Amino acid sequence: MSDGPAAPQIALDDFLAVDIRAGRVVAAEPFPEARKPALKLRVDFGPDIGVRNSSAQITARYAPEALVGRQVLAVVNFPPRRIGPFVSEVLVLGVSDDDGAVVLVAPDAEVPPGARLH
Repeated sequence: MSDGPAAPQIALDDFLAVDIRAGRVVAAEPFPEARKPALKLRVDFGPDIGVRNSSAQITARYAPEALVGRQVLAVVNFPPRRIGPFVSEVLVLGVSDDDGAVVLVAPDAEVPPGARLH
C-alpha cells in the first residue's frame, strides 16, 4: 500500500549539501505583516553560526511564549529570503499533522547548539 506518488530520487551528495542544524529558540513573536499566519523566531545555533532569524507558519500549534527555550532543527545554508519587512535566514523544519498544522521537528534529547544532522 502506498501513501502517494514516490518522491523523486536525489543523490546522497545532494542531501549532504543541505546543512541541517539544531538550534534553540531564544525569541518568538507574532508576525502580523506575513500573508499567512506566522511567527518571527530568533534561533541560536551556537558560536560558529550564531543567532539567525526565521519566519515560521506554526501558529496553529504554537504560541510564541511556548517556543522560547525549545530546540528545533533548521536548514542553515539556504539563501536569506525577504518576507515583507523581515529577512528569514534559516528554514525551521516541521511536518504536517492530520489537520495540516505544522509540527516542529526537534532532537528527542538535548544536543549542543549547532549540532549537525547526520
